[in-house]
Amino acid sequence: MKVPQLGFVAWFALVLFGSNGLANAQTATRQRPVQATRPAASRSTTAVARAAKKRLVFFGNSLTAGYGVPTKSNYPSLIAQKIDSAGLNYTVVNAGVSGETTAGGLRRVSTVLGQPIDVFVLELGANDVFRGVPVATIRGNLQGIIDAVRRKNPRAQIVIAGMQIPGMFGEGYISEFQGVFKDVATKNRALLIPYLLDNVGGVPELNLADGIHPTAAGYRIVARTVWNTLAPVLGAKEEASLKTSVLY
Repeated sequence: MKVPQLGFVAWFALVLFGSNGLANAQTATRQRPVQATRPAASRSTTAVARAAKKRLVFFGNSLTAGYGVPTKSNYPSLIAQKIDSAGLNYTVVNAGVSGETTAGGLRRVSTVLGQPIDVFVLELGANDVFRGVPVATIRGNLQGIIDAVRRKNPRAQIVIAGMQIPGMFGEGYISEFQGVFKDVATKNRALLIPYLLDNVGGVPELNLADGIHPTAAGYRIVARTVWNTLAPVLGAKEEASLKTSVLY
């Protein structure tokens, strides 16, 4: 599908004021881990289930942190709710930090490696564009993050969340930037979400006044986009239809 572009005014404001990235409007703060919950059981049963839980980590910037919306409305929280309703045995961690770049992510990734990771969703790169970071550097940082995760978790499933940028950056840079996500995913046998903000980016009613960050309604669409890639990885049954889930 043709992806709508953000209005020039919104993007110009972003470039003018966004030297610190997509979420310069918010101090970089790490979100508390979001955990899927399961019905209460006996202490012994609960302890066994907890020990067997797999770990799904969302690692990104303000789009993952959920800038401007309640914690329950960001897409990792919606995925956690869906996981819980589907009875899947995963703990969900939202490791999104507003304003994060790929270089910052590379420095920070060690903070999420203290426990095993089964699925790692990587959403970084957009803030680098507005700092003028070369695509080769972005590529190297993304690879470094993946390498760090795989050193500790060689069997972890990596999922790359792709991004798109407006035409003002020039066709050559746009093509190279948007291609980096597919290239990194292919090299690492990772799954690819081609465009995290598909059907949300550039739609005024689905974004905050800044024209950049999704509203709660926008995040529901983002969560569906992410779920479509994650569901088979997490072992969700086909009958766990999105049409009857918390994502609608």
